[in-house]
Amino acid sequence: MHITLLSSILLKILGKLKLKEKLKYFVVGILLVFYLVLVGFSASILRAVLFFILFSINKIYYFYVKPTNIFITVLFISIIINPNYIYDVGFLYSFSISFSLIVLGDYINKYHNYFLKLLMTSLISFIVSIPITIYNFNQINILSIIYNLFYVPFISIIVFPFSLLTFFIPILENVLNLLIKLLEISALTLDKINFSKFVFCNINFIFLIVYYAFIIMFFIGMVQKKYAFMPFLIVLVIFHYFYPIASNKNYFVMLDVGQGDSILLHSKGKTILIDTGGIMSYDNRKWSKQKNKYSIVDSVTIPYLKKLGIGRIDYLILTHGDYDHLGEAKTLVENFKVENVIFNCGEFNELEQDLIKVLDKNKIPYYSCIKELNIDDNKLYFLNNKNYGNENDNSSVIYTKLNNHKFLFMGDAGVEVEEDLIEKYNLQDIDVLKVGHHGSKTSSSKKFIDEIEPKYSIISVGKNNRYGHPNNEVLNNIKDSKIYRTDLDGSIMFKIKNDKFKIETCSP
Repeated sequence: MHITLLSSILLKILGKLKLKEKLKYFVVGILLVFYLVLVGFSASILRAVLFFILFSINKIYYFYVKPTNIFITVLFISIIINPNYIYDVGFLYSFSISFSLIVLGDYINKYHNYFLKLLMTSLISFIVSIPITIYNFNQINILSIIYNLFYVPFISIIVFPFSLLTFFIPILENVLNLLIKLLEISALTLDKINFSKFVFCNINFIFLIVYYAFIIMFFIGMVQKKYAFMPFLIVLVIFHYFYPIASNKNYFVMLDVGQGDSILLHSKGKTILIDTGGIMSYDNRKWSKQKNKYSIVDSVTIPYLKKLGIGRIDYLILTHGDYDHLGEAKTLVENFKVENVIFNCGEFNELEQDLIKVLDKNKIPYYSCIKELNIDDNKLYFLNNKNYGNENDNSSVIYTKLNNHKFLFMGDAGVEVEEDLIEKYNLQDIDVLKVGHHGSKTSSSKKFIDEIEPKYSIISVGKNNRYGHPNNEVLNNIKDSKIYRTDLDGSIMFKIKNDKFKIETCSP
């Protein structure tokens, strides 16, 4: 849009000065190259400038090269200039959408009504960008087709021209700010509409090619008015969306959230997140519970959930009220669909009370001090219902069985809790133990470990943390098990299939 407007204005001015056509296009081309340098060679601007230059040469010298061939030439020149453009999302969007609109230009122009033409442009742009959007963001919003009917004319006809006018008449700045405010508020309001958003699991390169093969057939059918191929694309999208549910995979993931805990359990199509993690900030040589600018949930948890094809959390379980376990819970419930929240036993502390206000505002039900949770055929048992008078020992201790594998998640519970658990329950032959309190010496006593005999021990701990976790004595206690640590192994996934584990790690 910038290049179109700038080149049109410059050509008009130079035309008034009665410059020859060759000189006119040459001057505009030089000025656009200068503009390209100013904006840092962004992929979309490079495409537009190169296309203008080659299109001008084609027009002046009557080469009669088709616009599609010019566009393909621009694509190759762009990749030669910077091969890394193929990893740039803006580049992928810009070239794929622009190319499809050029190819289908005659079809779009059959519609004489402005809004019908805009609707077809929006629909084509949306369809051709589906694989790119899913591959990079794992989510599409079908209402974006409709939103474009407002935003495209609002920005191109009102906001952008008015911003140029304000450049020359600064007194109009307040009006421009009002228009931009309207743009921001409306966009944020529409973003809260969730029923039109669909989350898709990760796709590999082959699946990406299949997508585009179906899209090409879809467009051919549109142009030729032969709609036989159209259902195939719809079926492909539906299959992709429901694949994670149909595959019915069971897995457990210890997410790498630094010095904190966050555990993902997925079974029978249900998703449970135990704790969210939370990084405490360091200010004036003191650790505080003020929210760090970096958000684990925004940067790690939500993107990871979407890559797995998870669009909601059925149960968010918060083992206790320490910041490194529930510090990001508010961010999660405000930016992702959470159905239920479960707290541990004991009084709500300040962090939990703040979270409850958000839950009430969003009408999310919450419970505390429960004894068990039914997930279809599976059950989660909450073994620690005693009030020990401190947040760590009041941690929810969760026991569950997935495909005959026993899991025990200890939260930050200490030695006193461990002794009570041994006395009250039969916890022998645990397959996977989430080691208590990040491997602190206050947990995982030798007596407790000898009793439960874990095959795998998982420690969630920050790299080079100031607490010295995990403690060497604890490591010695669990040495007979296979030990995984998030500071060394990154996120750890246990895939459960046919009563066997397939363990994958992701280096931090």
